Amino acid sequence: MTEHEKLLAGQEYDYRDSELQQMIARGKKMIQEINTQTDDKQRSETMQSLFKHVGTNLTINGQFGAIYGSHISFGDDDFINGNCYFQDSNLITLGDRVIVAPDTKFYCGEHSIDASHRFGVREDGSHYLITHTEPISIGNDVWVGGNVTIIGGVHIGNNVIVGAGAVVVNDIPDNCIVGGVPAKVIKNLPSLKNK
Repeated sequence: MTEHEKLLAGQEYDYRDSELQQMIARGKKMIQEINTQTDDKQRSETMQSLFKHVGTNLTINGQFGAIYGSHISFGDDDFINGNCYFQDSNLITLGDRVIVAPDTKFYCGEHSIDASHRFGVREDGSHYLITHTEPISIGNDVWVGGNVTIIGGVHIGNNVIVGAGAVVVNDIPDNCIVGGVPAKVIKNLPSLKNK
């Protein structure tokens, strides 16, 4: 298994791996281009080239951040507001008509609760940070409020509103409003008619 395959499988992986470092460097360069390009056509081409999938009518409004970029999939008519960060050390998948308010963070990586298992030692004696990753998936017709944090391993269903400032650590069912730390269902919503 390559280090990239280990990363996507949620196994311990070596962040220094040359393939991963090349992917990070490519992502950093292309994200800078997305954040600074003024020509809409060139910006769209850069997004198509960087992200795993881009549906129709993707809008990224303001500064955007990610580690790789290539692990992120956007659906149709997604709107990402300013200063959002996608820590895409695993797959992050957004459905159609997803609105993400400013300052929202998606974190796929995590470390051990046991401090003695947070660092490993390589054969050459150097230390490395042990990280495990899990994917994040967001359904269709979801509105994620400002300053929300979504943790790896979470699936948010369809027709969901995530209240501002929430921390989502568990799966969220369809048709509801959630909020708080950790996020909990506050109110159920009527199901959407098929679009």
